[in-house]
Parts: sequence; C-alpha cells; structure tokens
Amino acid sequence: MQSVVAELAGLVAEVLPRLARITFFIAAGVFAANVAVAFGLIRYVAGLSGYLTRPANLPDEVGTAILTTAASTTAGYATLAEYRESGLLDDRATLVAVVINTFFGFVQHVFTYYVPVLIPILGATTGVLYVSARAGIALAITVTGVLLGGILVSERNVDRSALADVDAAGPEGDDRTRSERVREAAAKSWSTLRRIVPRLAVVYTLVIAFVANYDVESLTAVAEPVTGALGLPSAAVPVIAVYTLDTTAGAVAIQPLLDGTFTPRTAVATLLIGGILSFAVSTFRRSIPFQYGIWGASFGTKVIAVNTALKLVFISLTVALLLVPAW
Repeated sequence: MQSVVAELAGLVAEVLPRLARITFFIAAGVFAANVAVAFGLIRYVAGLSGYLTRPANLPDEVGTAILTTAASTTAGYATLAEYRESGLLDDRATLVAVVINTFFGFVQHVFTYYVPVLIPILGATTGVLYVSARAGIALAITVTGVLLGGILVSERNVDRSALADVDAAGPEGDDRTRSERVREAAAKSWSTLRRIVPRLAVVYTLVIAFVANYDVESLTAVAEPVTGALGLPSAAVPVIAVYTLDTTAGAVAIQPLLDGTFTPRTAVATLLIGGILSFAVSTFRRSIPFQYGIWGASFGTKVIAVNTALKLVFISLTVALLLVPAW
C-alpha cells in the first residue's frame, strides 16, 4: 500500500509542474489575444498575416493566431481552437491553419534552444547546417499548408460571420472603458482555461504513468538496419538511440565524433533520423497531452496524424538530400 501511495505521489509531483507551466502559457497567450481583439489591435496584426492566409483562403484573423505561434505555440494553438469552436473554421480549414503554423512554431525555438544551446554543442558548421535543415523542413511544411489551403479550402469551410463583431468593432466604434475591455478579455480567457486545463490534467497523468512503466528505449531497435542501408557510420546507432530520448543529449553524444567519424552532412542526417524515431516517444510525452488538451481526442488525433505525416515526408527528403554523394 505504501509503495502505491509513493508512486502516486511521485506521479503527481511530475504532473503538476508540467500542468502549471502549460496552463501559464495558455492563460497568458489567450488573454493577450483577447485583449488584442478588445482593443481593435487585431486589425493591424491581421493585415501583416494576410500574405499567408489569403492564398490559403483563410480569414485574416486566423493569421493572427498563426503569427502568435512564433511567440507561444500554446497561445497560437489555443486561439485556433477558439476559432474552430466559434464556427469560424471547420475541421478542414483548421487543419490547413495548423499546417501553416509549423514554421512559426519553429521560429521561437531558434532563439530559445537552437542558437543558445544546440549550435554551441555541435559547432558552427554542423550546428548551422542542422538548424538550416530544420528551418527548411518547417518552411516547406508551411508552404505546403498554404498550397493545400488554396486547393482544398473554400467559402464552404469558413463562416466569416462568426467573427463579424471583431471586424466591425475597433477602438473608435466601441464605447466600453479600458477596464471593461480587459475584464471581458479575462472572462473569455477563463472560459478557455476551464475547457482545456481539465483535459490536460487527465491526459498528462495517463501519459506520464505510461512512460514510467514502459521501456521506450526498445523503440530504437529499428535504427540499426536503417543506418546500415544509408551508409552511415556504425556510431550513428547509439547517437540515434540517445537523441530519440533527449535531443540535447544526442547532440552531446555526437559532438566528440565530428572530427573524424562524422562529416557535417552525415552528422545532421543522423540527428534527423533520430528525430524521426523520436516521434514515437515525443508523441506520448508531448503531442498527445498537448493536442488532446487543446482539441479533444478526436480532432487532436487528426492534428497529430497530419503533423507527423508531413514531418516524416520532409525529414526523409532532407536526409536523402544530405546523403546524395554529388555534393
């Protein structure tokens, strides 16, 4: 009995910090977006994002959420979820918006992780090549989303009347005081938190319990035949195994081997293969809790499937390009 209580206490201790962190970002991001709407600022931001949304047949307001992702992935996704639940976007249009989101979700990691952490570990040549490869993959997915929107999204997938008040009301046409606008933004944000956070708490608890009782390292056993077929050094197998579980540790593992065992191209290809295999782990640790918390299980599964499929395709193409012997 005591061991069960101890395990539950440890599980709660691991879940609460994660839940608190993501709740903070949701609250801050959604509140900022609601304040922007209340004060009419959305009109100016939406104008900048039209270069993305209009070719994809999406309303300009959706571009605000997409650009918000560059500052906070959680806030960007939560705002898109609001647009979907309000009826502005149907499922198809929302999926297109999520795909377009990809590059902007990557941008924030450039400043918070890739430049200050990964490039110093890998060195200038390999580090910059790796970050450039990741940027190219993310940008290719975003461009794909814009193209898919132009083909698959039409007026049938968008109900622009759902946010008619956002377009009509600005600072000049709104007689509410500043404090009233802020209070209304806070009320809308609280409604979003009440809907999303309970789902996050349940899913995070279940996922962390699963990871704690399952040997995720066994997932990397498929790496060896892949690296052999691609002509990568045998040292790529343990690097991929480590990278699958922790990206920073994987970079640290390959760094001493950059002088002779790996060239910059084979090093980046190895890390990208590790990234492919890490999807199995990151899906359980991060994607399922996050996406199910934002969208619910049904639509969250669609978002995960689309994101994963596109990443697998473009990472695989990038690996193939890196291993072409001609350059």
